[in-house]
Amino acid sequence: MGRFLVHYGIHFIVPVFITLFFFKDQRLKILLILWGGILIDIDHLWASPIFDPNRCSIDFHPLHTYWAISVYFLLFLLKKTRVIGAALLLHILADSMDCWLLFLQTK
Repeated sequence: MGRFLVHYGIHFIVPVFITLFFFKDQRLKILLILWGGILIDIDHLWASPIFDPNRCSIDFHPLHTYWAISVYFLLFLLKKTRVIGAALLLHILADSMDCWLLFLQTK
């Protein structure tokens, strides 16, 4: 249950705090973009099984590879794509925390 709360808390609650503290204008737009980062989970459709609670997404799914993550960092560095890059990196952070907690669970 802890993994679930951490994982989805980062996906859905952390973006709310980010928009409240860092974006005074266009809060709803920024929040929707940050929540939209979850769309990279479309790559789970190519996996078999589609969902495996004991699988780490990082470097398994195509949009969760280290190459993709490096592109997300580049998007974050550019002013015009910073929020999109932040959304994608936030998604990766959530999945990384899930992997880390999965690793601790198996120890």
